[in-house]
Amino acid sequence: MKAVFSPFMELAEHHSIEDLRSIVESGVEVKLSASSKAKIEKCNTYLIDKVAQHGPPIYGVNTGFGSLCNTEISRDKLSDLQVNLLRSHACGAGGYVPSEIVKLMLLLKAQSLSYGHSGVQLATVEKILDFYNEGITPVIYELGSLGASGDLAPLSHLALPLIGEGEVWRNRKRVKAEASELHLGPKEGLALINGTQFMQAYGLQCLFKAKDILKRADLHAALCIDAYDGRKEPFLAYSHQIRPHKGQLATAKEVLGHLEGSEILEQDKVHVQDPYSYRCVPQVHGASKDAVDHVSAVFETEINSVTDNPNVFPDEDLVLSAGNFHGQPLALQLDYLAIAIAEIGSIAERRIYRLVEGKRGLPAFLTSNPGLESGLMIAQYTAASIVSQNKQLCTPSSVDTIESSNGQEDHVSMGANAATKCLRVIENVERIQAIELLTASKGLEFRRPLKSSNGIEDLVAKVNSIADISDGDKVWADEVEKIRLNFQ
Repeated sequence: MKAVFSPFMELAEHHSIEDLRSIVESGVEVKLSASSKAKIEKCNTYLIDKVAQHGPPIYGVNTGFGSLCNTEISRDKLSDLQVNLLRSHACGAGGYVPSEIVKLMLLLKAQSLSYGHSGVQLATVEKILDFYNEGITPVIYELGSLGASGDLAPLSHLALPLIGEGEVWRNRKRVKAEASELHLGPKEGLALINGTQFMQAYGLQCLFKAKDILKRADLHAALCIDAYDGRKEPFLAYSHQIRPHKGQLATAKEVLGHLEGSEILEQDKVHVQDPYSYRCVPQVHGASKDAVDHVSAVFETEINSVTDNPNVFPDEDLVLSAGNFHGQPLALQLDYLAIAIAEIGSIAERRIYRLVEGKRGLPAFLTSNPGLESGLMIAQYTAASIVSQNKQLCTPSSVDTIESSNGQEDHVSMGANAATKCLRVIENVERIQAIELLTASKGLEFRRPLKSSNGIEDLVAKVNSIADISDGDKVWADEVEKIRLNFQ
């Protein structure tokens, strides 16, 4: 059950992934709590006083950045230093980051700064939330982050409009950002662009979609089982209780629930056993569910963390230059998530193949006139092509690194690349699921007059109302797209 929020909400010390999904999807206004405001102001005051004491250099406050960390900057240039940082690091390339992900980046950046360990002004965090609440989404590019030292390039594009520079989306057009009265103080530019919010936002979007995919996967599998005249024994609880993986147990129960009352399932079977893509649904879907649960736990820790550098501790009188910007915890999980969801697409494609191969009383390619008509022959081709691409995309990014900043940044996570390709994998699986739903719905029609369960019959009726799955060749791409848009 989704959390219910008032017309506005305060950033909390801790948010679950479902909390954030509810916040974003509800459109609720987000504000800082009184305690967050106090922490931010306390930290900012401390840092300004620290700089005024003329003590040892503080990285990124009165020094250059990266390999220029030993270059001291005069007090009268500290604001220029931060503005120059945003301008110089706004060097992204490639496609545009989707607006829904940019909005998540704004929310996550505000969350990280709200803990009072970044040294920023209260006005800066409130400006970020103004952008979020008003739906102002900066223009950000997909490429440019190494996933360490923070997501520097994309976050620079995110931050520039806060000071009246850079570009934003307005009416689907790129326009110059409006003038701003915000003036950056010591460390603020660095605090804005050091962090893992690009990886976080992509990861959250991937997790939102992944959880929806997993819900559909069990329902689609149940529909395929009846379309294929499959057996129910692999889903009975006995086998799963002696190998009690959480996801496996849940999947077996879910599939059986979807099939309850099916005449097709209960009829006598002539075949003794089903192929793995049908028989092993609990084991495969279940393993992916367990993987998603693990990834979710890691991301929940990350979205409730401070990920910029240096970290400021007013009570301890410490400013520590450390490495919380390093994206390795996320990079590993994003690679893992891509693999886990790719497997959902892979096993779905195998079920599609079985439905069109012309066995189990089904005509070849699910057409009444095979030969004259090709039926869903190429629908399976398309699914196979997507599965193959996903295998290529699942090559881990996290095993790669490359030296940058004249060797100062000598190990990076490549988590940003893991994030963007993870989303590609997940969107590909959504397309495979649309093909699976089309194929299985069409296959079920050849089982008439027998009926499946009420839930599955309702699903197929909805498919029929949206797409043309009647006999006869047609432009199947159109029907697949209708299904994808309406069911996802």
